[in-house]
Amino acid sequence: MQPTCTKLITRWADTEPIQIEDELVVEEPLEIRVGQQSLIVVMRTPGHDFELAAGFLYTENLITSGDDIEIIAYCDEEDSGTQSSSLSSLQNIVNVRLTEELDLNAESGWQRNFHANASCGLCGKMTIESVRQQVQPLNSGFHANQEVFYKLNDRLRKAQSVFERTGGLHAAGLFDEKGELLIIREDIGRHNAVDKVIGHALLADLVPLEQYILMVSGRASFEIVQKALFARIPIIVAVSAASTLAVDLAKEGNLTLIGFMRGQSMAVYSCPERIYRE
Repeated sequence: MQPTCTKLITRWADTEPIQIEDELVVEEPLEIRVGQQSLIVVMRTPGHDFELAAGFLYTENLITSGDDIEIIAYCDEEDSGTQSSSLSSLQNIVNVRLTEELDLNAESGWQRNFHANASCGLCGKMTIESVRQQVQPLNSGFHANQEVFYKLNDRLRKAQSVFERTGGLHAAGLFDEKGELLIIREDIGRHNAVDKVIGHALLADLVPLEQYILMVSGRASFEIVQKALFARIPIIVAVSAASTLAVDLAKEGNLTLIGFMRGQSMAVYSCPERIYRE
């Protein structure tokens, strides 16, 4: 499946409506299965689905490295559970076979925060505590020059090829200490874009990502910080604001969280000591 498709729309220019073909972002469900057992359904933009599945499993602490994955593949008709599955529907089901069987019983705790509600203070505190128990705070000595951060926004934006055509996608990019863009992924969900970036790094045996910077379009939410902590990314940069829960978790995890990256200015919410000026 393609990440975009065209639809006939009516566009108004001044007082005159005209009908045109417009390119839109595709949004489709992706069912992630582990050992043919359904784990979760996420809404995503098709593309890099295997990276999305790998990144999701890793950032939810269901696997600890790329070595835990034996095979990732789309389901075929025989495995899909229905005899009338179309090619497009089969491309919305990914099955991951792990080297060791994963216990997916509800009692095993795998549903820890797949549907956590960040608007609930109590849920947030419980979720932070859960993450803190599963991942240690960062102790990375990684530092970056302030001038590096001022380059990131333009470099991420210029690499957003699908956004350029549709205006409807989030992006996540992984940068090195010099501000060079190494990986970029786009998706209708910013958390999916992050999972795709981390999944790519995981399958390329680059994790832990202790010497890299993650930048996301839009705001920085709790789940973005959580995913970065599992991947051991020391710095997150967001184009827009950070939520209170994201800041709390960043401080707990000793992660540098930056928001409102605009031109030559930024807001540093936590661990500013990782940024230096020559």
